[in-house]
Amino acid sequence: MWTPLHTKLQITLKQRNLLPQGYSILIAVSGGQDSLCLLKLLLDLQEKWHWKIGIGHCDHGWKYDGGIADHVESLAKKFAVSFYLKVANQLKETEAAARHWRYQSLIEIAQENDFTEIVTGHTQSDRTETFLYNLIRGSGTDGLSSLTWQRKLTSKINLVRPLLNISRPQTLAFCQQFNLPIWEDAANDNLKYSRNRIRQQLIPYLASEFNPKVENHLAQTAEVIRAEVDCLKMVAKDILEQAINEDKTKLNSLVLSSFHLALQRRVIRQFLQIIIKKNPNFEQIEALIQLIDAPQKSRTSSLPGNLSAEVQGDWIVMVNN
Repeated sequence: MWTPLHTKLQITLKQRNLLPQGYSILIAVSGGQDSLCLLKLLLDLQEKWHWKIGIGHCDHGWKYDGGIADHVESLAKKFAVSFYLKVANQLKETEAAARHWRYQSLIEIAQENDFTEIVTGHTQSDRTETFLYNLIRGSGTDGLSSLTWQRKLTSKINLVRPLLNISRPQTLAFCQQFNLPIWEDAANDNLKYSRNRIRQQLIPYLASEFNPKVENHLAQTAEVIRAEVDCLKMVAKDILEQAINEDKTKLNSLVLSSFHLALQRRVIRQFLQIIIKKNPNFEQIEALIQLIDAPQKSRTSSLPGNLSAEVQGDWIVMVNN
């Protein structure tokens, strides 16, 4: 049976050039409604797109996870799809630890079995939750738009999220229509996790008290911000190439001073990523911003790696403390 969601996904794949024909794709299946909806949709489209499909499942090894792996494996057998399992060993029960371990496990499965695409069932609802979660934490525009349609996990493996324009109520209705056996994960009801509180308490409150379409509107805002972030990154990269010296240890303040503050921050962010090998925080970026028009010998406080930045002539120079 062909449904509006089949049509919507087909259009999305073509318009956004996601999962081209013949690709090898590993579908991350948790057993919940979103991943089951994703699995069914992609299997139904497989004949037209000629994909090699496998199912990857990550078992956290937590006490309330018992039985999920067997449930997902039985689905794989039912649909005649290869099944791959990773089981954690004493994984810390936090959102961040679980997310990091899942992605690393899926990458391992993909590398071991020649999959180039890891596909997850993140939805428009997840995008809204991520937007609010990162907004509350004080993230910048990168964080507010962090749930993207696709991104590279390694040089050879991509992460793809083809359901970002489909809501959680829609995936539930789809599963019910096809009698797909949804596994109700007890972890989703645990309100000690911030995302669960956002999903179960904050978004319903915003919808009832402020805007019934809050989920859709925030997801649209994240999409707009994503496009603007990508544009700013490209422009900042060009400016960085103009401002940085050959050995990539200093920036020309005269070049930077001619650009808007937003672009200055982007350039310095990219520069510090080269220097300290990780994402700088807001305070570190602002410390270098202050040096663009500062007097000679002005210096920041310490940066990671026992480094400081100092004004020397027309340059902001990285120096050892």
